[in-house]
Amino acid sequence: MKKVIYFAGGCFWGTQRVFQLLDGVLTTRVGYANGNTLNPTYKEVCTDTTGFRETVEVTYDDSLIPLTTLLDAYFLCVDPTVKNRQGHDIGSQYQTGVYYTEESDLPTISAYFEKKKTEYPLFCVELKPLKNFYEAEEYHQDYLIKNPEGYCHVRKEEFEAVRKLNQR
Repeated sequence: MKKVIYFAGGCFWGTQRVFQLLDGVLTTRVGYANGNTLNPTYKEVCTDTTGFRETVEVTYDDSLIPLTTLLDAYFLCVDPTVKNRQGHDIGSQYQTGVYYTEESDLPTISAYFEKKKTEYPLFCVELKPLKNFYEAEEYHQDYLIKNPEGYCHVRKEEFEAVRKLNQR
């Protein structure tokens, strides 16, 4: 069955590429989630005043890839111990978070988060329902496919670890 979930993992370029590597992910779109203005632009989101997070919308087939595998991929590529930052990117738009649209997904995500919290001295990943999502400008979509040598906070080793999730 086709399902949708949203992941904020720092700069959305690398986070989008992570999910594009997974079998069972049907589409991805980058955008801005859970902020407090209408139709934000990248420039506005970068002011640290809109409350938006750089986020990836992940549409997947849950008969091909379970939600827990998406969470595994996500946690391979984020540092859950920092707030409003990933890698060299600093600001509230880089806050990590998982935003669900189906209440039925919450028990799975909550249980996963509870387990992860035991692995880290500090855990700063948001878990909230999706309030809103606005698609980012076209030049941000599929950025690392269009610009393979472009900046990314996700390391090559992390991308490789995500690819290996397809072998399970």
